[in-house]
Amino acid sequence: MSTTPLSPFVITREFRAPRTLLWQVQTQAQHLEHWLSPEGFHTIHADMDFRVGGRYHYGLEGPNGLQMWGLQQFLEIVPEQKIVHLQSFSDPAGGLGRHPMAPTWPAYMHVTATWEDSANGGTIHTISWQPHESDDAAILTFDGARAGMNAGFAGTFTKLDAYLLNLQD
Repeated sequence: MSTTPLSPFVITREFRAPRTLLWQVQTQAQHLEHWLSPEGFHTIHADMDFRVGGRYHYGLEGPNGLQMWGLQQFLEIVPEQKIVHLQSFSDPAGGLGRHPMAPTWPAYMHVTATWEDSANGGTIHTISWQPHESDDAAILTFDGARAGMNAGFAGTFTKLDAYLLNLQD
C-alpha cells in the first residue's frame, strides 16, 4: 500500500436538465447503455442491481473490436444527491480485470458522484475519482492520466447532453 498523499480527480459539469431526470439516466441500465462510454465506443452489455451492495456490470466495444468491461460496486446511495462506489475494470463474467491499455492503472477507484440544483434550473454534477488501496505505480499512472480523464469525461458528457436533449424533446 502507498502512503503517498494524492488529490482526487474532480470534474464538474452543469447540465440543462432537472436533477430528477439526470439521476434517472445515471441510475438505470436502459439509459446508461445509450451514453456512458467514451467517444467511439458503444455498450454491448449492461446489467444493474442498483442498491447499496449491488453493482453495475457493463461491457463496451470500440474501434477495431476493442472491448472494455467495467464494474461499479455501490457503497452509498442518497437518492438524487449522491452515489459512492468502487469502480474497477472487469472481465465479461464480472470478475476483476485490468485496464486494457494501462496495466499499472489502479485496480479500484473510489468514486463519489453528487447532484445539485443549479441557479438556472439545471443540475450541477460533480464526480471525484481517487485510487483505492493502490501502490505507488498505480498512483503515478493515475496522476499521469489526468488530461486523458478530462478528455474522456468531456466526450462522455457530450453524449449525455445529446441523450438528455432527445429525452426532453
